[in-house]
Amino acid sequence: MHVFGIVLVTIVATVGVGYWWLSHYVFPDNFEPVTLNASEQNSLNSKLNTLGIDTQGGGSGGRLKPEPYSEEGASREVRFSERELNGMLANNTDLAQRLAVDLSDNLLSALLLVPLEEDFPVLGGRTLRVNAGVELSFANGRPLVKLKGVSLMGVPIPNAWLGNLKNVDLVNEFGANPGFWQSFAAGVDYIQVEDGQLLVRLKE
Repeated sequence: MHVFGIVLVTIVATVGVGYWWLSHYVFPDNFEPVTLNASEQNSLNSKLNTLGIDTQGGGSGGRLKPEPYSEEGASREVRFSERELNGMLANNTDLAQRLAVDLSDNLLSALLLVPLEEDFPVLGGRTLRVNAGVELSFANGRPLVKLKGVSLMGVPIPNAWLGNLKNVDLVNEFGANPGFWQSFAAGVDYIQVEDGQLLVRLKE
């Protein structure tokens, strides 16, 4: 009976873990889109309008008036909360239930659900769960960007498969040559990611 009890508990535990893994990684539910309240939506609209993004779906309807260009009094800071970022994703019907962003201290994480075609080998018709994390901070007068890792269905991808880019300072590695990373670093005066908040300050 003692041995039977151990075997029974092992079977139950295995089935339970298998069910959790299948429901969490192989057949995950879509995300619940973030819905901003009126105050949060007004705050987000104000930030987007400041960046020149029309949030009124076509503008006010009036004719544009010419005006002289000026940077006087213009803010060079871009600040978004985690809820605002996910709220913007919720406005995109293709991404609303497929992508979620998390902000914690010096870390931006993304969770993406990728539906696979029916003719895809082995996993056809299922949804692939992808996790990724990127360290974002500011040190020694320049932004620091490091890929912390990527996981598929809860299994971390080997660093070799990621081009050995895990924990590599991408700005330091590629910023010496003309291109995206050099331009990115040259234009950022400060960047900070903390729990629930993203702040980017641009240079003149």
